Amino acid sequence: MAETQEAAKHRVFQVVSQIPHGKVASYGQVARLAEMPSHARLVGRILSQLPLNTQLPWHRVVNAQGEITNPGRTRQAKRLTDEGVTLINGRVSLKLYGWEL
Repeated sequence: MAETQEAAKHRVFQVVSQIPHGKVASYGQVARLAEMPSHARLVGRILSQLPLNTQLPWHRVVNAQGEITNPGRTRQAKRLTDEGVTLINGRVSLKLYGWEL
């Protein structure tokens, strides 16, 4: 990727900030919307570096199967359930809760 890490972060943050309350997006979806297709892992890495007190709704990003895969699973699951998102066996139904533009 020829752009700077800061530019990539900015685009990821812009996309994640638009995910509505009660909806989720996959890392790959965020990467595509940030014009970085094939960089889902970079999205995960960028979000993993956020400070704990961030206002960015990072918790609304899950993997392509709807699973919570980050080290902050418990906190992420709680934030999602607080928004009315139901998790079954640690997985979100992308059909029910997936963000569609």
